[in-house]
Order: sequence, then structure tokens, then C-alpha cells
Amino acid sequence: MEKILITDVGLAPSENVIKSLNKSLIKEEIIGVARNPLHLITSKAQTKRHIPYEYVLGKDYKKSFLRILEKEKPGLAVIMNDKEILEISKFRDDINALGTKLYIPRHGVIEKCTDKFESYKIWQAEGIKVPKTMIINDISDLKKALSNLGDKEGKVWLRATVGAGGRGALPTSNYEFAKNWIDTYKGWGTFTVSELLQSTKTVTWLSIWYEGELVVAQTRKRNSWGFRNRNLSGVTGVTEVGETYSNEHVNRIAIDTIFAIDKKPHGIYGVDMTYDQNDIPNPTEINMRLFTTCYFFTEAGLNMPEIYKDIILYQKFPILEKKINPLPDGLLWIRDMDREPLLTTEEEIHKLIQ
Repeated sequence: MEKILITDVGLAPSENVIKSLNKSLIKEEIIGVARNPLHLITSKAQTKRHIPYEYVLGKDYKKSFLRILEKEKPGLAVIMNDKEILEISKFRDDINALGTKLYIPRHGVIEKCTDKFESYKIWQAEGIKVPKTMIINDISDLKKALSNLGDKEGKVWLRATVGAGGRGALPTSNYEFAKNWIDTYKGWGTFTVSELLQSTKTVTWLSIWYEGELVVAQTRKRNSWGFRNRNLSGVTGVTEVGETYSNEHVNRIAIDTIFAIDKKPHGIYGVDMTYDQNDIPNPTEINMRLFTTCYFFTEAGLNMPEIYKDIILYQKFPILEKKINPLPDGLLWIRDMDREPLLTTEEEIHKLIQ
């Protein structure tokens, strides 16, 4: 039996990958790696390995990670943390030498995607519609950005260039508030200010590519953010209600966004887009990992984690009637804390209120 190592287990993204893999036709042993022992104990991985806090992305991380690979000998490592993808990519040759495969983009591509300002500059140069953005190195940059990029109310979008889950995101028109916010994050030089988009209307285009060829892509609208009332920006990175969706304009923008960064895509590319005031989707970032709601697609009939690992471990590609948006539109995935998510439709919901 093949083995698959998955990082950051015990958290929703990785656990939903594990649940998807457990539904695949060919089963593998899942080795879960985490830095928090509480996450390990709650994980559904069959085998669990701990990397101490002080090792994570520190000087001993490479040695610790390779030691686990030497002991467990997995055929594939699935990395579920953006910063960890960047770090592991640096010693991918050592990983491959141990017989473990990675299915990730080239290192230079990963560097561009993990820095939101770098990817923004590439998209802007390629003529892709993106919100005007400035890197904030000092207070003069902040004042200039607030003056030049504000909407009718003077509001801009402030966020960290690296990180997920809406890290550091804040809509504001207040200079003192913005300055204190950046101070709190120690974010001078690593925060940007952008034009404010319609942050309530977003789509994600999750895709798998192999040596420049698209294998499959599925679009999901985000109808609402979970726990949005617990966050100043209302953006948490937690989808409360997702909906399958297809739109040719979104498809074209997503593909152009990916090719602007990588002429030969290989691995996972999840393009996040937010609509602007003219109802045009603007790319905001590309993630190179499976999303939390990949299990939504699995339950709906599209098991992307299975497709992903079957390609690398067994050279088995899916047979699909449609490569782009094979799932029907209008499927809803409703999530909340401490209960199983639910797959349903608007029609089923309306039956309850008629």
C-alpha cells in the first residue's frame, strides 16, 4: 500500500483532504504531520507524526521533515500550508532523493504567488484587471495611498502581502487607525493598500494542472464568510456558504491569471477573485494547495484530492465530460462550527419556508 504524507493535519483544510482521500477508489495509508499535538490527536490520519513548534520553518525544520520521510517512506507529500509550501520547495531535491514525490509548481512560481504584491505587479504588467495597489514602506506611503486610492468615502483595503485567512485585512479611511494596525503587525514593508473592491462578492477557481495542461477546474462562489462578525474586515478566509458556479468570463480571467505567473502550470492553482464596482472579477491571489471546501466538491461528485494523488502515484488521469466546471451550478455547501457541513440546493431550502 502506498503512503501519503499530509501536513497541518487536525485543521479543516487537511482533514477535508483526508476525508476525500478516504472516499477514493484506491486507498493509501495517510501519515499526518502537525506541530500542535492537539491537532494530531483530533486528526483522522492513520499515522501521526509531530514536528515541534520550534522546528516549524526554523533552522531545524528541514532536518526534522526529512527524518519523518526517511522513517515513513511516503510516495507523495501533500503540503497544506502556504508558508510551508515555500519552505519545502527550497529542498525539494532532497525530498525527491528519498523517493517522495511533490506535485507543486516550480520554486520561482511559488515565490511569486506567496507574495501578493509581487503577483499583483505581474498581473498589472500583463494587462489583467487588478485593484490599484501600493506597498507601504513608511508613513508617507500610507498617506499617499489613502489620498490616491480611496473610494467615495475615502476607504481603502489594507492587507498583509503574505498569509492566508484574510491576514491583516482591513477596510479603512482613517490614517491613525491604519498606522496603528500596521504597527501592531510590525508590517511596514509587508503591507499593501489597494482600491476597495466589492469584498462581499467573491469567487474561487480551483484547478489542477499537469506539465502545462489543465486537468480539471471547478468554480465556487462564496455566498458568505463564516464568523464575519468576529473580524473588523468581515473577511475571515472561512466560507460559510459556498455555491458551485460557472461563468466563461471568470474562466478566462482565471486562466489568464495563472499563465501570467506560470507559462507551464504544474500542480494546484486556486485563483481567488473579488468583484470590483463594475462587476469585473479581479484576481487577488493564487494559492497552491487544496482548499478547505475541496470536500464540498467531493461530496458533489468531484474528488479533486483523489485526482491529484492518482496522477502522481499511479499516472492515472480522470475521464471527464467537462474539464472546466464539471459539477452542476447551484449546489450549496453550508458550514458552521461543531456540526457536519451540509450539501443542498436553494430549492430544498425554499421547501422549508413555503
